[in-house]
Amino acid sequence: MQGTFKYFSTAVFGLAAGLALSLTPAFADEPVRVSSKIDTEGSLLGNMIVQRLEHADIPVEDKLQLGPTNIVRSALLEDEIDLYPEYTGNGAFFTQTTDDAAWKRSGEGYEKIRAYDKENNDLVWLAPAPANNTWAIALRRDVADENDLSTMEDFAAWIRDGGEIKLAGSAEFVESDAALPSFQRAYDFKLDQDQLLVLSGGNTAATIRAAAENTSGTNAAMVYATDGAIPAADLKVMDDTQGVQMVYEPAPVIRQATLDAYPQIPELLEPVFEGLDRETLQSLNRRIQVDGEPASDVAEDYLESQDLLD
Repeated sequence: MQGTFKYFSTAVFGLAAGLALSLTPAFADEPVRVSSKIDTEGSLLGNMIVQRLEHADIPVEDKLQLGPTNIVRSALLEDEIDLYPEYTGNGAFFTQTTDDAAWKRSGEGYEKIRAYDKENNDLVWLAPAPANNTWAIALRRDVADENDLSTMEDFAAWIRDGGEIKLAGSAEFVESDAALPSFQRAYDFKLDQDQLLVLSGGNTAATIRAAAENTSGTNAAMVYATDGAIPAADLKVMDDTQGVQMVYEPAPVIRQATLDAYPQIPELLEPVFEGLDRETLQSLNRRIQVDGEPASDVAEDYLESQDLLD
C-alpha cells in the first residue's frame, strides 16, 4: 500500500525518489514480482508464468495466491506486484461498464480492457487463452449422451419437450438477472422451483457434487466452465452458443515498466496460454482440485508437455 511520507526538504525527497526509481525493474535487474489469485486456477496459471520466466533466466519473486480479485488487482495498481493472470470479463467491473455487450464477445471485451488499462493505468494485457471460465450449466454425462445434448439450445429444447431436469445452483445463480434468468430468456425455457435445488453460498464444488451424486434427483449443476471437478464428476458443459454470459478468458496483465525492462515476456507467455482451452484447463485443474497434486507440479508437467521448458 502507499505509505505516508513526511517531507523534510525538497532535496531529501528528490534524492529518495531518485533512489526508489532506480530500483524498479525498468531500470535494474530487479525480479519480476509474479502474483495470482488464491483459487486453484490462479495458482496453476501463476506457477506456469513463474516457471516459464525462470526458465528464460528472468529473475522472479514468487507472490502467488495473494488473495481474491480486488486484492491482486489493487496490488498491481499500487506497484506492489508486476504481473498476474486476470480474466477479460472482470474488465466490465474494472471499467464500470457491465451493461456493455462487448464483454460477451471474446475479442471485443479483450480489446476494451486492454485499451482502458493502457490509457488509464499503464498496464498491458498480453495474449489470452481460448478458454472461457464463465458461468455455465453442466449435465450428468449419462443424461447428456442419452439425449444427445451438447449446447444450451439442445438443453432448452429438451426441457420444453418434458425432459426431467433438476438443477443445483446457488441463490445468486438462480436469482441474479445475469445468470440463470438470462439463460432462460435467451434460450426460451423455464425452470420452476421443483426443478431447482438452491444451495447456500456460491461454491461450485457443492453444486457439482449434488449433480454427481444425484442428490434429491439433481442431474444438472451451475458450474464455472473450467472447473476441475467437472470431468471428475462426469458432467458435460452445455455450450453457450449465443454468448449469454460475459467471456472470462485468462490473460497475463503486466506493468508497462516491467515490460520495458523485459520485452521478451509476451513472446515467452503467448505459447503457454494459447494451448489452454476449456478441456485442457478442466483436466489440469482436476489434478489440483480433485487429485490433490501441487499446482507447481501440474504446471511443470504442462509446460514440459508443450516443450516450453526445453
